Amino acid sequence: MLHDVTVPLRAAMPVWPGEPGVRLRQEKFMARGDVCNVRTLSMGIHTGTHLDAPEHFLAGGATVEALPVDVLLGPCMVVDVPGDPHVSAAALESRFPAGRPLPERILFRTRNSTGPSPAWSHVDFQEGFAAIGHDAARWLADRRVRLVGVDYLSVEPYGSPEPLTHRALLGAGVILVEGLDLRAVAPGPYTLHCLPLRLEGAEGAPARVVLEG
Repeated sequence: MLHDVTVPLRAAMPVWPGEPGVRLRQEKFMARGDVCNVRTLSMGIHTGTHLDAPEHFLAGGATVEALPVDVLLGPCMVVDVPGDPHVSAAALESRFPAGRPLPERILFRTRNSTGPSPAWSHVDFQEGFAAIGHDAARWLADRRVRLVGVDYLSVEPYGSPEPLTHRALLGAGVILVEGLDLRAVAPGPYTLHCLPLRLEGAEGAPARVVLEG
């Protein structure tokens, strides 16, 4: 079974404060006599479901086209962390006790995706979204996880004075997939198919993400 966990791109959708929203403009109209319909798209790279490359927060870090494709395709685990304000190292310890194999790719399904009012059900940006705590980021980096995904626009808690979560994960070579829609996905094992746009020299890219399983 295939689960498309990509957020649809549209004008009325939440974006990070200060970043441009989606603008889809029709340039040619068959209805007015043009031979075809043509639209142009304008938006920030970190809109909706997208990938962060190291260069996003690390000077001289790798950009999107240099990332290893094999990390973006393969077995992953959707892990439910519904109650915590942010994913913590303690929550990870309880779900992955010592001696238990750790998946290379982990997607976190938090309170952003559950309850009567999930984050993606709102058009406006939700400042109180659940993210990954700095201690959890170090825990994941120390254990050589290769890819981490989250169910809202950033792995970083909103309002953090320093991007410690980003730096810990990206500095360890962890690829970040942000803006996943995991509302209809149960926790458990899947096969990840994540294909970002191959934007040369870019610190991130929009992506289409599908889970198989």
